Amino acid sequence: MRIDLNADLGEGSESDRALLALVSSANIACGFHAGDATTMLQSVRWAKASGVAVGAHPSFPDRENFGRSAMQLPPETVYAQMLYQIGALKGMAESEGTRLVHVKPHGMLYNQAAADRTLADAIARAVYAIDPALLLVGLAGSALIDAGAHYGLRTREEVFADRGYLSTGALVPRGQPGAMIDDAEQALAQTLAMVQQRQVKSVSGEWVSVNADTVCLHGDGPHALSFARALRAAFETHQIEVSSA
Repeated sequence: MRIDLNADLGEGSESDRALLALVSSANIACGFHAGDATTMLQSVRWAKASGVAVGAHPSFPDRENFGRSAMQLPPETVYAQMLYQIGALKGMAESEGTRLVHVKPHGMLYNQAAADRTLADAIARAVYAIDPALLLVGLAGSALIDAGAHYGLRTREEVFADRGYLSTGALVPRGQPGAMIDDAEQALAQTLAMVQQRQVKSVSGEWVSVNADTVCLHGDGPHALSFARALRAAFETHQIEVSSA
């Protein structure tokens, strides 16, 4: 059994360099919610040195709220913003002798695109326009995955180790009870169930089917590194290979 393990980079976390030894894919902030040209280039260099797949992590233009504010922007505006962010990181990756492998939207852009088909289409269209060989990462079973398939993109369905799920398969919105899983053992058990059994227990108690191609590991929590190590150990125990291939 094989799983991709991804983490966000270039968002100001002190754990970035250490996390790269534990993950197989990195989603690099492109300046709209966090980071800048310097952090983007540094993150590319670190990912390359660690043998980790380089991905773009574009966002709504919302640095004040870390990309977590809901926005209703015209599709062509979103399309242009995606071209701008993804294209910049692609250029940096190529300047360092590596390549951009995937695109994973950040924060509220990701969450809205999971349900909003017009927004999902604008994102997928931009990814396709930049490079049809890019992987598009989105919430398992979401509209973004459907939009990627519509454009013939390879998609990677994502699950979350430390987030609660609704019975619809959507994530519990941040700020609501059950949104975050703080107990490491619970998060480990949830992750193994999603990877091995393709299901997750919702906050209301129902089991929900999920396709787990990649697991998101949040690197900004106080125990991020210790949880990452525990997750890798659990994967090894259950003979689950971690790979971006």
